[in-house]
Amino acid sequence: MKEIDRDRVVMILNRILEQELAGVVRYTHYSLLVFGFNRIPIVSWLRSQADESLLHAQQAGEMITLLGEHPSLKIGPLLESHNHDIGAILRESLESEASALAQYKELLGAVEGKSVTLEEYARKMIYQEELHAGEVDKMLRKPGDIAAYAQVEPA
Repeated sequence: MKEIDRDRVVMILNRILEQELAGVVRYTHYSLLVFGFNRIPIVSWLRSQADESLLHAQQAGEMITLLGEHPSLKIGPLLESHNHDIGAILRESLESEASALAQYKELLGAVEGKSVTLEEYARKMIYQEELHAGEVDKMLRKPGDIAAYAQVEPA
């Protein structure tokens, strides 16, 4: 198996760590700004996203220390649009998910065929980010907009 470019891989992992930590802050912040009849389930979902971002940050940090390197203590950029309706929050979330997905794909490209552990980690994270982006996409659709929905017939 070929050698990985350790410096490049650690740089990507640190960007992922920083971005996921920013996600913890962002989703927590969003959860404080939800009002109205649907507040409780939306706040619960946002806080679960903050928890998931923290888990992802921890996993990235573990990969960095697995490589014998030092995890970053920085937090990625935080967007503050001051537009706090649920649609705006979800669109910002979708943008963030796209950015995270790009980071994980960059990691996959850097380790593919070179490290089974890092390759499987990157693939798992890409899978999770794509699923999450799909859920956010569904949440942004207006009721009745089900073009991507395929109903499974009962057996």
